[in-house]
Amino acid sequence: MFDGFDALLLARIQFAFTVSFHFIFPAFSIGLASYLAVLEGLWLKTNNNVYLDLFKYWRKIFAIAFAMGVVSGIVMSYQFGTNWSVFSDRTGPILGPPMAYEVLTAFFLEAGFLGVMLFGMDKVGRKLHFTATLMVAIGTFISAFWILSVNSWMQTPTGYEIAANGQFVPAGSWLTIIFNPSFPYRLVHTVMAAYLTTAFVVGAVGAWHLLKDKADLRARRMFSMAMWMAALVAPLQIFAGDMHGLNTLEYQPAKVMAMEGHYDSHPNGAPLILFGIPNSAEKRVDYAIEIPKASSLILKHDLNAPLAGLDTIPEDEQPPVGIVFWSFRIMVSIGFAMLGIGVFSLIARARGKLFDSTWLHRAAIVMGPSGFIAVIAGWVTTEVGRQPYTVYGLLTTADSVSPLAAPAVGASLLAFVITYFIMFGAGTAYILKLMNKPATGHEEAAASGPLRTAGITPASADSTRRGQSGTMAEEGA
Repeated sequence: MFDGFDALLLARIQFAFTVSFHFIFPAFSIGLASYLAVLEGLWLKTNNNVYLDLFKYWRKIFAIAFAMGVVSGIVMSYQFGTNWSVFSDRTGPILGPPMAYEVLTAFFLEAGFLGVMLFGMDKVGRKLHFTATLMVAIGTFISAFWILSVNSWMQTPTGYEIAANGQFVPAGSWLTIIFNPSFPYRLVHTVMAAYLTTAFVVGAVGAWHLLKDKADLRARRMFSMAMWMAALVAPLQIFAGDMHGLNTLEYQPAKVMAMEGHYDSHPNGAPLILFGIPNSAEKRVDYAIEIPKASSLILKHDLNAPLAGLDTIPEDEQPPVGIVFWSFRIMVSIGFAMLGIGVFSLIARARGKLFDSTWLHRAAIVMGPSGFIAVIAGWVTTEVGRQPYTVYGLLTTADSVSPLAAPAVGASLLAFVITYFIMFGAGTAYILKLMNKPATGHEEAAASGPLRTAGITPASADSTRRGQSGTMAEEGA
């Protein structure tokens, strides 16, 4: 069935498919774990049960998203041994220890406290339960720390030497490997992206329930918190993205050239191409809408600063311009749309219309999945922009793949596609079902629970009527 296909292309498609599915769950669970810690902390501080209701509401959703992230992550690790064994062998001495530290620190920390957080609220003290929630939130951050350190080393490798057998081995301090040049920027940018992703999901759920009932206290609280996050973090994220872009220009100039669509060098100031259709055959961007010299202003802070183009890069070392060009614009466009929602919410809040603005609520619902689209677009920009290398400038993707036949890779790819859409489709549908239900309070939960438990004799009809009459009399009084 796959005899006519290229095994390398199929392996790349399989990795892209599985990592795209995997990435959306950590991007959600990192932010949601911190949100749960904030909710429980506010409940302990204020004793306001609205925060407790929201904590229990989002805790269920976190459990499902976390589980799907773990399952999809296991598949990722197996792929390194099946489809990318050469890469694993060559980079193992460098990348193996940080991946092991991720398991020993983050995964064990999360595993140790997750059960307490999910099921121990009525079994341990409040402070101990809050500690467990904090540990889970910290664990998700530590996990992101190690994974992003590994990925960043592949983008900007430092602290290594190449042994006689071709393996990358440590040379000097491990801190040089862990804190490689792009890691701090990538860590800040990715973690803030996770917080924004969660904020817009929470905001969309709050807006959805506000459209049904503007007096819903829990929907009001979650929507207000989400809009504060959008208003405060979105501009910081744009600034962090700009800093990350300047770092990328220094260490991976070809990636920035592809992002900007600069096929040619510009000695007297480069234009900022807003939109267009990259034409790699003719080495130009067709139908370009551009702002003269604005790219030089952004990247060099000088209108007339020269910027090199892809004409300075050997053709076999250039990334695919079309994919990188458009994925970058999708990410940036969503970032500015998030900023727009944040500003919109501030104006509505100042006018006392935050919970009454139907247009704001509708816009928040539309923006609900925007964070997931942005993080995937950012990942595509980062990883495709690194091509044709797995370790930038040192190890090509073609030299990293396992010696597998195309039918073997194609069969596993087909199996992944079918399995993922069934399993994760069902999980996502269940999460959406939970989100469609309003966050209930203690009173509503008690009213919807069982009227009797084992060993308790049900009340007689007469006593029930007397109780109802007494309640009605009290309400009348």
